[in-house]
Amino acid sequence: MPDLLIELFSEEIPARMQARAAEDLKKRMTDALVEAGLTYAGAAAFHTPRRLCLTVHGLLAESPLVREERKGPRVDAPEKAIEGFLRGAGLTRDQLEEREEKKGKVFFAVIEKPGRPAAEIVAEELEKIIRNFPWPKSMRWGAGSLRWVRPLHSILCILTDEEGARVVPMDIDGIVAGDTTEGHRFMAPGRFKVRSFEDYDAQLKRRFVVLDAAERADAIWQEATNQAFAAGLEVVEDKGLLAEVAGLVEWPVVLMGEIGADFLHLPPEVLQTSMKEHQKFFSVKNPKTGRIERFVTVANRETADNGATILAGNQKVLSARLSDAKFFWDNDLRIAKDAKMQPWRDHLAHVTFHAKLGSQAERIERIAALAAQLAPALSADAGLAEEAARIAKADLSSEMVYEFPELQGLMGRYYAEAAGFAPEIAAACEEHYSPLGPTDDVPTAPVSATVALADKLDTLTGFWAIDEKPTGSKDPFALRRAALGVIRILMQHGTKLAMTPVFTSCHDLSADTAADLLSFFHDRLKVHLRDEGIRHDVIDACLAMEGNDDLVALVARARALQAVLSTEDGENLVQGFKRANNILTKEEEKDGVAYEFGADPKFAEAAEETALFNALEAAKPKLDAANAAEDYAAAMETLATLRAPIDAFFEAVQVNTDNAVVRRNRLNLLSTIRSTVLKVADLTRIEA
Repeated sequence: MPDLLIELFSEEIPARMQARAAEDLKKRMTDALVEAGLTYAGAAAFHTPRRLCLTVHGLLAESPLVREERKGPRVDAPEKAIEGFLRGAGLTRDQLEEREEKKGKVFFAVIEKPGRPAAEIVAEELEKIIRNFPWPKSMRWGAGSLRWVRPLHSILCILTDEEGARVVPMDIDGIVAGDTTEGHRFMAPGRFKVRSFEDYDAQLKRRFVVLDAAERADAIWQEATNQAFAAGLEVVEDKGLLAEVAGLVEWPVVLMGEIGADFLHLPPEVLQTSMKEHQKFFSVKNPKTGRIERFVTVANRETADNGATILAGNQKVLSARLSDAKFFWDNDLRIAKDAKMQPWRDHLAHVTFHAKLGSQAERIERIAALAAQLAPALSADAGLAEEAARIAKADLSSEMVYEFPELQGLMGRYYAEAAGFAPEIAAACEEHYSPLGPTDDVPTAPVSATVALADKLDTLTGFWAIDEKPTGSKDPFALRRAALGVIRILMQHGTKLAMTPVFTSCHDLSADTAADLLSFFHDRLKVHLRDEGIRHDVIDACLAMEGNDDLVALVARARALQAVLSTEDGENLVQGFKRANNILTKEEEKDGVAYEFGADPKFAEAAEETALFNALEAAKPKLDAANAAEDYAAAMETLATLRAPIDAFFEAVQVNTDNAVVRRNRLNLLSTIRSTVLKVADLTRIEA
């Protein structure tokens, strides 16, 4: 069985596109091979800045013979029907077979498609893939019509078996497939011949190309951490940057440089962001002080001076970049200290948040008012929360955040500290954007959590007020993320909050709009609880209860119900409840009567019937007390005690007895079971 090796060699592919492109090449090629009847043992894709590579081993040498039978018209069918069948099958009449069936003789076409050589199939499918490759962006060059992410220079395509390597013949817009490729652009120029994937990989490495991106990333990280350790420092981990840099070089050479003394006073986040965004440098910090003191850059070649010239050039460019950052920092710090950020706050009146929702300044006033309203629920100081809300977004007007938007909030904390605001206010400036995702930390400080909650609720109610809701997969304003953030903040702080009054107080939402927004929160909560392992029917059973706009109480009820349903008593209680409810519903429908008049124990005939009366009577005050205290675990435990008397009742008693008075009393007793259970959760929604 031959092995297939493909390399598409081009100018530099953007690092962010390489991994996806390699996987696309692998999937499209292997899918096409299998579709054509060529199975294989395994496949792997690789990428460097200048090449996409695919190796497929254990490939069939040719596709198998395919024999297909097609049933046609009856022998005595109209001539036109027979001719149409012949055209579709590609046969003549004398090639058809006649077979006897129940309805008479029928024509059958037996079509045999001979196998095709692997080389023929590979050439055909690879050309289709190259011409229709799903690059996010592509270009044309020269006079040809071929599109690729960057000019495609050569195609290596060989099949290797025990007889040796054979080129798969193909020509795409003048690019003729061959068995040669190139090594490193500067350190090993010139083409070389390839016999197999193992030979290809080994020769590339001898010519200063590491084919495997993971191997390049490991080498970069290992050398960077070794150099930093030797200097008593640590490299700041950044997996995204590491993957990107590994896609920028074929032969990584790690160099560590120094940051000018004039810039060491800048906040470490500013240094790290500036070096990452502009230069693709790793930050190197002092583990004792946390300050960024050096940087690591990765060159794509070895030099006679061990990278000294490269490092000097990088340090010069970095100094220019950091000079800009220092200028922004010094200017911003002056405004923060001298004017307490007031010019920035004033400027937000001229910044539109949304055409239908006003300016950022107007939004901030709404958030401040809402923060003061919410503060008691989160045990926060209302005055501090209101002031923090007015300060929290001031840094959006700063020069540093304009240059590096990802530093919003963080710079606000630095500037608020410099302006002399209370520590709680400074912390809220940074933390009020959190949580940004399902794994992001939730603000723990009461003031920070209050401002974060107010910010997200204003966003949600505002967009609901103007009917700009998420649709399908589209959520341009990240409203699902905001709703999850509200849920996580409330859960983290155990904050009991009736959401509907909050909704209606924001943006004057109508009752219908507030109900729709609450439904949206319920949907997000379902997702959150499913991730926690809570069953969907348990969630539905709790959502059906009154007070479902208190999300913390709702979650507590769901967790308690899930816990009791995991026990034998809980499972059997559900069965007993459903049996009672089914009988009652059926008899009420038949009789045209709602049995809600209360059962009288004096009509009890069996001991099990009396025991059930007593159990329900004993459970009632306990359930009322547990519900009033919102102790849903205690309420569920009380319900579980009803399992045994309900089971015993159904074992011993016939509900539909001939005695009309006793029957009516027993149906009223079933109604008592139903109403008692429904005080805690709607078990009709629990699946059997």
